[in-house]
Amino acid sequence: MFAGSKAAGERAAAIMSLIASAKQNGHQPYACLKDVLTRLPTHPNRRIAELLPHRWLSVG
Repeated sequence: MFAGSKAAGERAAAIMSLIASAKQNGHQPYACLKDVLTRLPTHPNRRIAELLPHRWLSVG
């Protein structure tokens, strides 16, 4: 309703979901998202599940 458009609301909901999932899995949301978004462009598609909050392992 206040996101500007339906698409913007859906993107905001996806990010909020990732933040909540990171918290539930004992990760610091900022560190998790920063690492995942940094690795995403070069990460192999077949291993994308490794970046999900319940399987994420920090690399550094």
